Amino acid sequence: MSATISLKTFDFLKKLTKNNNREWFTENKSLYTESQENVIAFLDELIKEMAEFDEELGKIDGKKALFRIYRDTRFSKDKIPYKTNFGASLGMGKGSQKGGYYLHLEPEKSFLAGGIYMPESSVLKKVRKEISLYGEDFLKIINQKDFKKHFPELDQDDRLKKIPQGFEKEDPMGEYLKLKNFIVIYHLKDEEVLDKNAIKNMTKIFKIMKPFNDFLNTPISLDL
Repeated sequence: MSATISLKTFDFLKKLTKNNNREWFTENKSLYTESQENVIAFLDELIKEMAEFDEELGKIDGKKALFRIYRDTRFSKDKIPYKTNFGASLGMGKGSQKGGYYLHLEPEKSFLAGGIYMPESSVLKKVRKEISLYGEDFLKIINQKDFKKHFPELDQDDRLKKIPQGFEKEDPMGEYLKLKNFIVIYHLKDEEVLDKNAIKNMTKIFKIMKPFNDFLNTPISLDL
């Protein structure tokens, strides 16, 4: 039987959102543990399915892929101690310096994502250069019918206003060179997350991202 995200897991996250403090969390630690185990079991099966099209994912497991629920509040004005979601990095590499996949589980805010998020400057420069040199290949990937259907556009957050230094102002790929992140996002309804076929359906969407990740990883992998 396919693993599923339990409604209890979403109920826990809803309760945590309303009671985001250490006292409540300590008193309800069993709810967290149960939810965490549910998500890990789901991730283990999801990773197994995804490894069918991306064998690199076979090297990771759900427990290691899952981010901690505890927030790092040391340098933040927001001192709320816990995240109100379960997030998992699937093959993004340490520090998100490699194209991979991401799963975000949160009531009414769940989504799937792929690509490279906030790459360090050296990685960002390599990716931009690849896009500039092989623009036609890049456009072919992001304009592919199924890709365009699920991801109408790349994430535009924090983009530059001008084409970065080192590239021609008239570069035909200029609008993409302004991006600081190379991310695509597919938003999920709660019923899609809780669906008994969620793993199968998510795997199909993640598979559509693979050519995008492969393109982004080409200039990075050459230096590994």
